[in-house]
Amino acid sequence: MTLLSEQQEKSATVEARPAARSVKGHWIDDWRPEDRDFWDNGGSAIAKRNLVISIFSEHIGFSVWTLWSVLVLFLGPAYGIDPAQKFLLTAVPALVGAGLRIPYTFAVAKFGGRNWTVISASLLLIPSVAAAFLIKPGVSFETLLLLGALAGVGGGNFASSMANINAFYPDRLKGWALGINAGGGNLGVAVAQLVGLFVLAVFGADSPGIVAGIYIPFIVIAAVASALWMDNLSQARNEKHGMRDAAKESHTWIMSLLYIGTFGSFIGFGFAFGQVLQVQFAEQFNTPIKAAYLTFLGPLLGSLIRPLGGALADRLGGARVTFVNFIAMAIGASIVLIASQQRSLPLYLVGFISLFILSGLGNGSTYKMIPAIFRQKYATDEHQSRRISGAVIGIAGAIGAVGGVLVNLAFRQSFLTYQDADAAYIAFIAFYALCVLVTWAVYLRPAARTKIAV
Repeated sequence: MTLLSEQQEKSATVEARPAARSVKGHWIDDWRPEDRDFWDNGGSAIAKRNLVISIFSEHIGFSVWTLWSVLVLFLGPAYGIDPAQKFLLTAVPALVGAGLRIPYTFAVAKFGGRNWTVISASLLLIPSVAAAFLIKPGVSFETLLLLGALAGVGGGNFASSMANINAFYPDRLKGWALGINAGGGNLGVAVAQLVGLFVLAVFGADSPGIVAGIYIPFIVIAAVASALWMDNLSQARNEKHGMRDAAKESHTWIMSLLYIGTFGSFIGFGFAFGQVLQVQFAEQFNTPIKAAYLTFLGPLLGSLIRPLGGALADRLGGARVTFVNFIAMAIGASIVLIASQQRSLPLYLVGFISLFILSGLGNGSTYKMIPAIFRQKYATDEHQSRRISGAVIGIAGAIGAVGGVLVNLAFRQSFLTYQDADAAYIAFIAFYALCVLVTWAVYLRPAARTKIAV
């Protein structure tokens, strides 16, 4: 056979490879997003379709997860719940959601991204239906804690969604895709608070069950849409021992620490902001609806700006953006501390909302760093790079969510011990300073950049 005929045969073989398509049961056996021809010949359209449904389902999951940031505003004197107990009620769903993120990440490889999205969306019916019918005066605090724990199932949706979308997109588009996916999900925090504001304004503070009930039809829509229009990737099922191998990587734990500072701050402040306003500025926010008018603003801005964090990381480098962002977060927390001491509500709001915005930016930049780190470390093994980075996304997401628990516990302890939140703000400033030092030492100092430049 001549050299020309061999080349023609190879060319024909390449051209004969099927375009991106779903097969029976919504499984895709051939997925090559790094192949530009494959991506342009149907791959991009499939990825975008899965991304859109993923965003919607994850958004509803976030809303259910953070319902208790709203529901605690409804728990007036008739419920006999003090401020310390309210902070515990918001810490519990944050803790359960954080714990579920690891198994939810495993579930994508076990069941398939589409299949698990259907299951995880359906599970949201349990806390929503329970809260809709059981929250009323006379209910025990233990029952409320159980209802809060059930809402934690919504926190796991983020990890499985991110791991799934990470597998669909090529490296050059991961920052954008993961940022859009996470930002759309994070918007669930703000939307849940807007729903709470709507119920307070229309039905009053005696109808907390309506807040949860509003989400029931949307949960059904998310589950049905996932079943009809999402796909599973066969290659994701073959990623064995990804979590175990990722746990051996030092960068896994470094990025998890940084994500505590960004996402932990975002979700923790989202749960606590309304309560802090009511406790620290009781005269200005003496009714739930007054606090609800402001609580959605920070999460809204933080969610909308998250994709920009990923885009900036794509252009400037994730470590640089993360480093500067943590410096700004330390400054923002310092402004909140000063405003708290001076009892200046306008300055307090400026500082706190800036923390939401900066935590959103940092969410995008830190998540972008993960695939970039392992793409460099395993430059000659694309499969290993994708396998480890997908697992690290799950681990970092779970540990980062623990930050939300710590934020609420810090506020609770500070109010119990000192009758104000100043000690909590000092702790936040110290942690952001630690994140600045870690980011510089591991990823930005000259000696570090010769090994990993992200």
